[in-house]
Amino acid sequence: MPGSSPFTTRPQLAGTFGMVASTHWLASAAGLAVLEKGGNAFDAAVATGLVLQVVEPHLNGPGGEVPVLGFDAAAGEVFVLDGQGPAPAAATLAVFESLGLGLVPGTGLLAACVPAAFGTWMLLLERYGSLPLREVMEYAIGYARDGYPMLPTASATIAAMAGTFRDHWPTSAEIYLGDGVPPAGGRFANPVLATAYSRILAEAEAAGAGRDAQIEAARRTFYEGFVAEAIAAYLQRAEVMDVSGRPHRGLLAGQDLAAWRASVEAPVTLDYAGLTVCKTGPWGQGPVFLQQLALLSGFGMAEMGQGSADFIHTVVECTKLAFADREAWYGDPRWSDVPLTALLSPGYASQRRQLVASQASGSFAPGAPGGAAPRLPDYALAGFPGAAAEYASAMRGDRWPGQEGGAADAGHRGAGAGEPTAVSAVQAASRPELGPGDTCHLDVADRFGNLVSATPSGGWLQSSPVIPGLGFCLGTRAQMFSLTPGFASTLAPGRRPRTTLSPSLALRDGQPYLAFGTPGGDQQDQWTLAFFLNHVLFGMNLQEAIDAPGFHTDHFPSSFYPRGAAPRSLSIEARAPGEVIAELRRRGHQVEVTPPWSLGRVSAVACDRGFLYAAANPRGMQGYAVGR
Repeated sequence: MPGSSPFTTRPQLAGTFGMVASTHWLASAAGLAVLEKGGNAFDAAVATGLVLQVVEPHLNGPGGEVPVLGFDAAAGEVFVLDGQGPAPAAATLAVFESLGLGLVPGTGLLAACVPAAFGTWMLLLERYGSLPLREVMEYAIGYARDGYPMLPTASATIAAMAGTFRDHWPTSAEIYLGDGVPPAGGRFANPVLATAYSRILAEAEAAGAGRDAQIEAARRTFYEGFVAEAIAAYLQRAEVMDVSGRPHRGLLAGQDLAAWRASVEAPVTLDYAGLTVCKTGPWGQGPVFLQQLALLSGFGMAEMGQGSADFIHTVVECTKLAFADREAWYGDPRWSDVPLTALLSPGYASQRRQLVASQASGSFAPGAPGGAAPRLPDYALAGFPGAAAEYASAMRGDRWPGQEGGAADAGHRGAGAGEPTAVSAVQAASRPELGPGDTCHLDVADRFGNLVSATPSGGWLQSSPVIPGLGFCLGTRAQMFSLTPGFASTLAPGRRPRTTLSPSLALRDGQPYLAFGTPGGDQQDQWTLAFFLNHVLFGMNLQEAIDAPGFHTDHFPSSFYPRGAAPRSLSIEARAPGEVIAELRRRGHQVEVTPPWSLGRVSAVACDRGFLYAAANPRGMQGYAVGR
């Protein structure tokens, strides 16, 4: 592990006992407290995640989801928990057609999938943890009951939503506007959530003294007991306003919750620079991280220099290609044949790599793994002049740009694509109501050799109304489905939406080395890619790699309603050298210079040669790493 730097915003932590890094200091502290009790990384991750649901309610909640990657030292293997709930049984294309909707609304009740977060945390605790349920739940219950300091961003989000709460979502107003908008830094409690969690714990402990029996009882209480009953009762009577401008009823029902369980899967992997990188399957966007690495492996990235115009340009152009494939091919592999082996093959990467030119591409060109022509929903083509004609040509049997024997659309490589249409990072920061919500992240390493990376999200307070008696709201992940038939990402009952949530884990010589991740929606596998390359190729320690100026593109369709794209866009922090920014503009990138510390919220932990390491993001001034 690289050592200290002349300056970083905070030190890279090093020790031998345990490390926790997350997007909130209180959650990280709770995780370390669990390690101090003798718990392992999995116990600590659950405690950390449950606290995040309380102290970052604008970023995640019990009604959301949480994909998890872990290394189990006892078994010597990596596992994935598929913490993404499926669409309800009533969520059919015919229903949305009858409502006159071409997209799933990004707020309200229609976009609710089965809330997967609680069941996933319980599976992690039961199968891989060691402590009793009470010892991991008590921190979240305490903060919900006794209060915590309200984050400035959470206060601003509540202020932006105040009108909606008062006019349309009165159950949310009861929780968040009791004495007006809660001020930043003020003490805020959610006693309704505390009561719900306390009741879950009480009913679990009433099931008997056995640890596993209590955890299973807690899971049943949520998905079959009073929690599920409260959700079902509210949805049977509620009709609430959403972003479509019309009120709608929800589709989720009690039987959807009762039928669901989180499960364990194998990771998808790719070897790069001596490491084996592990991600979720294509029901999440995680494989785009691997596709980007496969593309970049054919360039001399280290020789380009960290943060150079050549480096950023090459990364961004490979990102465009990988994310185009995400839009065309990714989806729930339980329902669709996702050609993941072909997408990650060296031959396919070599073919696609030829499309990277010296100027910024304006094309949206998914590839043809195995020779199959890609298909795209209408929204994916809307932001790209000429893309619809290319698509129609491909459907007639002509070559799609990026197919073997084809070529990139040279007419789309120059400047002049027009203004970006997506909400910028600057706009989202200044007007929270414009953004789609956000996410949390946590990483844990322990002295036993276990490693965890998890990305909780969804169920944030601006997504839908609070469920009466529970103190939390449902998620809106179904907005990531397509309503066009025939795609891997097409809405169907029981299908998982292609989520953006993307924890990461890397092995070295088969042993746990690095766990990392970030909030950020479509940017997650861009901000973490830059961090990873900074560390692996340029020898930066974890904190240096996090602190380095961030960048990303919104060139491809957003995963969030209304699914807009910003062709050739490139957001980059103002700390990047002026000559680099100028050269990127000369190459045709539509560059938006963002505030100096605005892009990314990466955290990371590592195990290396007997030491444990951790680092956290300074942006937003709330992420923190702790350990000893």
